[in-house]
Amino acid sequence: MSNEEPQIPPDAPAVAAAMEESSQAHSHRASSPPGSIYLISYPKIVFLYPTFFMALLAGLIIYFSGEVDVAHSRTGEVATLMFLGVLTLNLCVVTFDFPRTTSLTLFFFVAMLIMGAFLTFTYRPDLLPVVGDVFKHLKPWANYQFFFLISTILFLFYVAVLVAVRYDYWEVRPNELLHHHGFLSDLKRYPAPNLRIDKEINDVFEYMLLRSGRLILHARHETRAIVLDNVLFINHKEQLLTKMLGALQVSVRDDG
Repeated sequence: MSNEEPQIPPDAPAVAAAMEESSQAHSHRASSPPGSIYLISYPKIVFLYPTFFMALLAGLIIYFSGEVDVAHSRTGEVATLMFLGVLTLNLCVVTFDFPRTTSLTLFFFVAMLIMGAFLTFTYRPDLLPVVGDVFKHLKPWANYQFFFLISTILFLFYVAVLVAVRYDYWEVRPNELLHHHGFLSDLKRYPAPNLRIDKEINDVFEYMLLRSGRLILHARHETRAIVLDNVLFINHKEQLLTKMLGALQVSVRDDG
């Protein structure tokens, strides 16, 4: 057995130094603030994406089941009811605000009662004949073309939104706040130092769907606050703003 010690390559110290320098450079890049942050206020239609996917799924189910208007089975009715249920929940999210967890609990409780009543009177109509007859004759059905048209319409609206936000957005830089708007790229500048931002999460459902919330920007020498509703991934945006501006004062309003 040889007692010779393993030889270290002559370039090992140089490799170790290079690796340490690369690690430090990567750490510096990770901790360095971004050069600019883009803030976009989206319309509430972006929260209808569950309806879009449900319409697409219902259309595919009915299409591959081979159902037509004159001969359709329970599969199409179930798919239609699922779509109507998702659409109802989605419209509740868009129409009402649920700022507290108590309101969220109440909403799920009412939804559970409605779903339980629907299932009960569907499979046991004899418990209450008057209500049972209503559920017995409740057999909504739509063909796959209807659902594909719904999903196509929503998709076109989403494309229009993506085009529109390219001509109306805010850009935060270390020294200034820029508002890009208009098809001719009009630009308005605000001073970024002493910029104060309030973050509000007014709807629990909207936050669950797209992590969205409201940002209120208070620029220096400006009497009116800049309100940006439906900013997606708002917590991540807040972290980037805090890292960029350093002395930025961020206050979080929590109604819950």
